[in-house]
Amino acid sequence: MKPSLVSHEEVVERISRKLIEANNTLRQEILQQLLSYDGPFSDVLRRNAEVAKSKDLPLCQDTGFVEFFIFTPPNVVFEKPIQEICDEAVFKAYSSKPYRFSIVSDPLYQRRNTQTNTPSICHVFHWNREKVQIRFLIKGGGSENLTTLFMLSPTSGEEELIDKLVAHVYMHGSKGCPPLRIGVGIGGSADKALLLSKLALTYAFDEEIPYPRYVELEEKALKKLNELRIGFQGLGIGPTAFSVRILHFPVHIANLPVAVSFDCYLSRMGVVEFEPVRIESW
Repeated sequence: MKPSLVSHEEVVERISRKLIEANNTLRQEILQQLLSYDGPFSDVLRRNAEVAKSKDLPLCQDTGFVEFFIFTPPNVVFEKPIQEICDEAVFKAYSSKPYRFSIVSDPLYQRRNTQTNTPSICHVFHWNREKVQIRFLIKGGGSENLTTLFMLSPTSGEEELIDKLVAHVYMHGSKGCPPLRIGVGIGGSADKALLLSKLALTYAFDEEIPYPRYVELEEKALKKLNELRIGFQGLGIGPTAFSVRILHFPVHIANLPVAVSFDCYLSRMGVVEFEPVRIESW
């Protein structure tokens, strides 16, 4: 099979545009939720969304770090390493707008700002579809700090899982700029579950998953979470969570890792697909 090429320029241009859109424009499904909220600071939140869109400004001062999930078909060739391409797209977007650079080069010692908002976080997956798909999250530091991992007993059932999730949101949900979008990863290994919980946050509200029992579990968990009444900005009015999305993976008989990731109400994410071009002269 002849290899196919994905243009470096096309990826950088389309991803950078999408990053700006996600940082400046509230997603329609979130805007509808915000328009129906009439509690404290509702006018301020709506005005913030209007000004950000009309004046091409970020929705939040924490313009976050960018995490990519890259799905590639067999025999696809990128003109540059995908990490370099994604970093170039991030720098192009973040240097063209009044966005805060939030990445420091050394996590423990000097913590000097890279002044580029890179490196980004890249995860590469292989699949058997024809197109390249790149999903991304723009994650603020507050919601990222609430990420957690539970190593449950393999005999645990859905009730214990929901109880753990509800207890974690009860303790920490107000710190994540609610209403939250919650991603849950179940199975695999500890690191796989954490990755799945992040990937789950790239799914839109209406994006279906073909696992009815997990859809039911999402609905049960969301109902329990909204009974907490944390509400918009933790002020007790409106939903605690917009959505719960669960992704799962096979697991060792002795393990049941469950990871939870939070996303703030801005839900800054996106999906871009690319059509590779066949290299006839290969």
